[in-house]
Amino acid sequence: MNWFEDFETRHFDVNGARIHARVSRGVCGNRAVLLLLHGFPQSHVMWHRVARKLQQDFYLVMPDLRGYGDSSKAPGLPDHSSYSKRSMAQDLVDVMDLLGIVQFGVCGHDRGGRVAHRLALDHPSRVAKLCVIDIAPTLDMYAATDFDFANAYYHWFHLIQPEPLPETMIGGNPLAYLHHKLGGWGSGGMGHIEPAALAEYERCFIKPETIHAVCEDYRASASISSWLLPPFKV
Repeated sequence: MNWFEDFETRHFDVNGARIHARVSRGVCGNRAVLLLLHGFPQSHVMWHRVARKLQQDFYLVMPDLRGYGDSSKAPGLPDHSSYSKRSMAQDLVDVMDLLGIVQFGVCGHDRGGRVAHRLALDHPSRVAKLCVIDIAPTLDMYAATDFDFANAYYHWFHLIQPEPLPETMIGGNPLAYLHHKLGGWGSGGMGHIEPAALAEYERCFIKPETIHAVCEDYRASASISSWLLPPFKV
């Protein structure tokens, strides 16, 4: 897979996690810095088309969020704080510190959009511009739950169940679950996903530690991460 031949593969030990990332080669120069954050159940690979379009004009940093891709996947804590959006956002600020980057744009899709939102709230002076894609406030979505939402987004309720119920159920056939998610939400199947990208998603998702981390991500969103969003600070 040569999509990222113009990027370095880097690993950053930050905030109790090891973050895997693809980073533009060389120095920023006159290019603006852009941090791209992927969604569930993907990894940084989801940006491969976008990266080719942007790489001449932007210095790109494309991490795997903790728990996803080739980033570390520590067991969750009882309060799920290790997968809170605040912790995930801190990972990325620490990565940018190690790269010597003070201010940057952030674009996040899905779960990455929630991390981007938290990053902008916690570190406003670091964010030059913010773009969030395909998210609505978590608390608002839970509060407005009706049959249609629960039916379409059943995983919001399934993944937050206590360990190990969802891990065990998904682990029974992780590829079937992954394919269903990648081909759902109105995407019309998986025809838009290149085989090499699909192989990367499969390689990472089938690991038990990834499945657990994904569940912890959603458990945190339904608990500690929601409480930490204004005006619910504790």
